Amino acid sequence: MPNITYDDFAKLDIRIAKILGTEKIPGKSKIIKGIIDLGEEKREVIIGGAEYYQPEDLVGKIVVVITNLEPRKIAGFESNAMLLAADVNDKPFWLTVSEDVPLGTKIK
Repeated sequence: MPNITYDDFAKLDIRIAKILGTEKIPGKSKIIKGIIDLGEEKREVIIGGAEYYQPEDLVGKIVVVITNLEPRKIAGFESNAMLLAADVNDKPFWLTVSEDVPLGTKIK
């Protein structure tokens, strides 16, 4: 994997968000539709890992997301952020924070 510069990293808008709601997507077994709260705005996202988690398992989780990726159409829905996760044998483990951090806080 090639190195990137700090300036490349600084272009990423990484923030704390809360998963407010989720639902299954008919006909899809690996993705879930979700709504996240970034403090001052809510966004629709597509979340992977549906083969490991039920939609209700994710509601209420505080997660780390990249908010400035170009929106992407997935399964007919527009995903407007990307949840960050560790990948262990294709199973996502969502990055979270261990203390109360205000929603929308920027990661530096």
